[in-house]
Amino acid sequence: MRQRIRWLALHGVVRGLAAYGARRGDPQARLIADPTVKDNQAAFADELRGRGPMIRSMLGLLTFDHAVAAELLRSDDFLVTSAGGDGLPRPLRWVVEKTDTGLLHPIEPPSLLAVDPPDHTRYRKLVSSVFTPRAVAKLRDGVEKTANELLDDIEGDTVVDVVERYCSQLPVAIIGDILGVPYDARPSILHYGELAAPSLDFGLTWRQYKQVHQGIVGFQGWLTAHLRELRRNPGDDLMSQMLVANENNDEPLNERELQALAGLVLAAGFETTVNLLGNGIRMLLDAPEHLDTLAARPELWPNAVEEILRLDSPVQVTARIAGTDTKIAGTPVRQDELVIIHLAGANRDPKVFDDPHRFDIERANAGRHLSFSGGRHFCLGAALARAEGEVGLRTFFERFPDARLAGEGARRETRVLHGWSTLPIALGKARAAVSS
Repeated sequence: MRQRIRWLALHGVVRGLAAYGARRGDPQARLIADPTVKDNQAAFADELRGRGPMIRSMLGLLTFDHAVAAELLRSDDFLVTSAGGDGLPRPLRWVVEKTDTGLLHPIEPPSLLAVDPPDHTRYRKLVSSVFTPRAVAKLRDGVEKTANELLDDIEGDTVVDVVERYCSQLPVAIIGDILGVPYDARPSILHYGELAAPSLDFGLTWRQYKQVHQGIVGFQGWLTAHLRELRRNPGDDLMSQMLVANENNDEPLNERELQALAGLVLAAGFETTVNLLGNGIRMLLDAPEHLDTLAARPELWPNAVEEILRLDSPVQVTARIAGTDTKIAGTPVRQDELVIIHLAGANRDPKVFDDPHRFDIERANAGRHLSFSGGRHFCLGAALARAEGEVGLRTFFERFPDARLAGEGARRETRVLHGWSTLPIALGKARAAVSS
């Protein structure tokens, strides 16, 4: 009963209001309740872009404007939101507080995604002390080795679900090596991650909420045991280094903070990259002329990955809460007012990107996308995600240059995270593995 009441306060009421608002054309309500919006975020953005840089709705404000989105992400006047009730009416927030489960949630404090300075500064400093550019650069050879091993495993198959067999396996193997996750635990991590993926969405059904709860419970139980084992038997992985660095820190994180940080680094380290790889494979198979260009000019792969991130962002939306009365693009914003930042729409802003819906792997400013957020919450793993995207996609198409779609596949049910849950591919004849 307690969980049902919590779901009702966090999601049930939101679902009811969103359904009501969507029938009346409210933009933010449509984001939650209109399935046509989920299926085509680009068309939704184009439909509303003409209303101006800041669009007011029953739930707050919404922007598709690249310049406004970038300003919001970098502004000290706007704070991150929490799944614990930010933006909800006061009575619902009270219910949420009273039904707190004590579980670590990816968008509830002390998660790095849900805190601002000074806590955010402390948490990020600890991760940055071990997750350095030099450490990430050393991982690149490991990405290629792991990619080739995974492709060896599927080489004899005719048709594969490339999400299940490759796109999900590569990032979890890489982040697992980084964070000392035993090989036999990785299937469980993928399972918990898939269950918990809708945790970033609002307006969940009761079924989805129970699924998320199950995933978070399982993941937290595993993580507690994993950190305990690393303390007993530390390795040369970055998670062991982070635990040592925390013990020697002038302001060490407490156990709950440390678990939240470790859990986020692990989950974020594979969840969005799965989507990047799946989205990239599908986009390139739909535009085979780009594959011909990349085969002739492999130096274009990094820019191709930026263009994939721009056009099919693994994270579609984010949000901020005004910390004070202010103005953005001439629009007054009241303290505590919610602003939805539609990253997918900002990434197709025609004021920034010429012919914004065109897939152009040679686009000069493709890297101006906001898919990794911005400001103090810019993704810590952006460099690793780019390397995995570039190496993972290049290696796949070098091995299977004749790969073709073998069915439409299915998109994930999630709204914030955007990717494929299944993508059947006819591999065609394999070439020998190529090392760069």
